[in-house]
Amino acid sequence: MVMISRDLTARIKERLNKGKAILLIGPRQVGKTTLVNTLLEDTSFLFLDGDDAVVADTLANANTETLKSIIGNYKYVFIDEVQRIPNIGLKLKIIVDQIKGVQVIVSGSSALDINQITQEPLTGRKFEYHLFPVSWNEFESNVGYIKAQQQLELRLLYGMYPDVITNFGNEYEILKNLVSSYLYKDILSLAGIRKSEVLEKILQALALQIGSEVSYNEVAQLVGIDKNTVSNYIDLLEKAFVVFRLNSFSRNVRNEIKANRKIYFYDNGVRNMLIGNFNNLEFRQDKGALWENFLVSERMKMLSYTDSLAKPYFWRTTQQQEIDYIETVADEVNAFEFKWASLKKSKLPKPFEEAYHPKFWVVTKENFREFLK
Repeated sequence: MVMISRDLTARIKERLNKGKAILLIGPRQVGKTTLVNTLLEDTSFLFLDGDDAVVADTLANANTETLKSIIGNYKYVFIDEVQRIPNIGLKLKIIVDQIKGVQVIVSGSSALDINQITQEPLTGRKFEYHLFPVSWNEFESNVGYIKAQQQLELRLLYGMYPDVITNFGNEYEILKNLVSSYLYKDILSLAGIRKSEVLEKILQALALQIGSEVSYNEVAQLVGIDKNTVSNYIDLLEKAFVVFRLNSFSRNVRNEIKANRKIYFYDNGVRNMLIGNFNNLEFRQDKGALWENFLVSERMKMLSYTDSLAKPYFWRTTQQQEIDYIETVADEVNAFEFKWASLKKSKLPKPFEEAYHPKFWVVTKENFREFLK
């Protein structure tokens, strides 16, 4: 099995031994443990697994002296699935403040829990990084330009999880296990939710609406629950890195839609597993939506990894004029249209052009690499 090297590795390496904890957050099975093992491969380090009940209980109840005893002579400590450990924020604070010369690295799969337990104790004491499924740039760097281009349609269908990419022919089984174990069991247990069928119905509803505006009222009626419950579930799915929201862009055009949102999946493979559809693109009605989800999720990875200040949006008016994707940086407005079949001509809606004077790009199969760099 080929291991895919990750761009964050070099960035995190520069932050080692600077007297702060390093937090690595991202969904399960995106390669967080592999990344840290690569980072520390030339060192001797202590590995503590938060999923192990004994480890979690010992750390939760440890005082300063106990922590010193546990760490011993190790200069590096890696704590995985840190959100499982009660009071871990205070323990990390003790390690950073009291046990000098020790670099602690923690990883976890829920931004919700990690931020709740580490926010206050680790203020000014941490470097935080988010790891996502493999990015297109990482993929191309590892397999080469030609092979990456040959696999573009496969990636739109099966997504960018490391195990999916490196186990050719077993994509379906890997995604099935990922969705059932991570999406359902993991998230349900993290949030103390008992009704897995509600979560499943919400996810399927969102999966069928990628590229479209999502109405919480409509989803609520579809699933048979109230709007606030839908909102809470979607919030939870965002914090677990399953989906993310794109809000509507509005500054000064009177009929702009101001409060709506689109919801995308971080991974196309997860989305397709939820609706049970891995048909080839030529037989699909939703190839435009798959292309859009792929491009927007890849752009989110790129913005995160480059610490970009750009703010992402979409734009629509009450007359159904729309632009797939908008990005603002300071006063600059950039507009993007996504076309899988690049035969159609695209132009900006006149009200948008007159109001914002943006730069405009049409992103196709031929030029998408420029959009992701």
